[in-house]
Amino acid sequence: MLSALEQLSGARLAVWHVDGRRVPPGAGAPDGDDWAPPLAGRDAGHAIDTPRGPAWFEPVPDVEGVWLEIRAPGPGATAPGTLATIVGAELGAERDAAQVAAELSERYEEIDLIYTISEILGQTIRLDEAADRILREVSGVVRARRATLLVHDRDRGLLRIVASQGMDAQDVEPIEVDDPCSVAARVFREMRIVSYDPTDPQAVNPGCPEGRTYKGKAFLSVPVLYATPGERAKPIGVINLTDRVGADAFTAGDRKLVAAIANQVGAAIENATLVAKDLSQQRVRRELELAHDLQLKLLPSPLVIAARVDVAARCRQAESVGGDFYNLLNLSDERIGVIIGDVTSHGFGAALIMALVMAASGIHAQAGERPTDVLQRIGQSLTDELGRTEMFLSLFYGVIDPQAGRLTYANAGHPHAFLVDAETGRRTRLEATRPPLGIAAPPGEDAVLSWRPRAGVVCLFTDGLAEAEADGERGGRFGEDRVLGHVARLTDRPARDMLEAIYADLAGFTGGAPPADDRTLVILKV
Repeated sequence: MLSALEQLSGARLAVWHVDGRRVPPGAGAPDGDDWAPPLAGRDAGHAIDTPRGPAWFEPVPDVEGVWLEIRAPGPGATAPGTLATIVGAELGAERDAAQVAAELSERYEEIDLIYTISEILGQTIRLDEAADRILREVSGVVRARRATLLVHDRDRGLLRIVASQGMDAQDVEPIEVDDPCSVAARVFREMRIVSYDPTDPQAVNPGCPEGRTYKGKAFLSVPVLYATPGERAKPIGVINLTDRVGADAFTAGDRKLVAAIANQVGAAIENATLVAKDLSQQRVRRELELAHDLQLKLLPSPLVIAARVDVAARCRQAESVGGDFYNLLNLSDERIGVIIGDVTSHGFGAALIMALVMAASGIHAQAGERPTDVLQRIGQSLTDELGRTEMFLSLFYGVIDPQAGRLTYANAGHPHAFLVDAETGRRTRLEATRPPLGIAAPPGEDAVLSWRPRAGVVCLFTDGLAEAEADGERGGRFGEDRVLGHVARLTDRPARDMLEAIYADLAGFTGGAPPADDRTLVILKV
């Protein structure tokens, strides 16, 4: 710069510090002279005789303690003040650049940390995969030997450690969010940074000293917040830092840095929570679908007795699994066993009872016992389970002899069991012979009905059909008469056509609304 100014001004130039040092530092005096100008105590431009002749010394504006030496100016030379201003501007620019470089150098680790954490969080959707590395990076930059990341457990109202540095997380109990002594709990509740600088004589330690095992006294606790667009931020965790390497105090820069990182972590925690929740829901749906499929596979196909009788059956659960069921059995002497049951609930508890009844009914029915004895044995095998769940179930078991036109049955409180005469359409209710299973009562006796062979229709269904409610404002229930009306009207048609007609009418009646209860229908033309 000075060379260019010398060419423009026609003068010889040099820059001095008030203490006699040449600028830039280390530059020697011209011609090897060790002379230095006497500048101390002066505040305005003046002439000084130098070993190389007279020279003018002008203070450089805005640069404290720096002077410009001007020697041998030619005709029309630039004014000393102008030259000093140009030098001052150049030195000021160099000073500002040096300061920026120094600040960037000091903050390089922090800037690099923010980018590093963004990269970590961008590469994974699982918080546990990123939390340990994030804490390690943060601890290194702010020089904390110990650090923890706590996440709010909404269900239990606790702050749980999901990552730690310099300590074993298993040694730390979860923190109650309303704990009055815990700094982390306070930070979470108040959603603000709490820190302690022991080097500040007026600082008050906000924590409870009892039980603390920190090596250093300083600590920094920062809330992890998350806010969806248009909504207020909510606390979802806390980052704690302590045991600082070097000076036992966290700086204002440390607080700003950790707060910025906490915002990134907050979004990651919320995303990880949503992903985990979605994965959990998907897993539950898959398990429910599997349970649904398994339960339906417990129900026999009508084909197992199709060689002996025209039969159709369908079971539709209100939920993925339910408490309705039926069973079809090939018995000795060309007889057929039919069972229908309805547990007083639906869902997994009812499905368990259903599975137990299906297993027990097959065993006892194949033993050749009377229908009443079969129901009694089933009830005995379910005593503990029914008592524990406070459930009971209606159960109908009939043994049909198609060749003789005879039905022997026992009915444990199942209300929707009928025999329809194929010629007249007359319906006969197969009355209960005992209360539902799960209610203490005598076993009762078998009941017997007869009809002309191939002129009867056994129709069994559950409450879900009879009590299905109409769609819209018309109200009302589907009812037994509507079910049996289709059976009587279609006695000359296969059992399958009867079943399809009933379910089609039911769909129109309810408007296709999801069922409030399980719906099961079994039709046998005998």
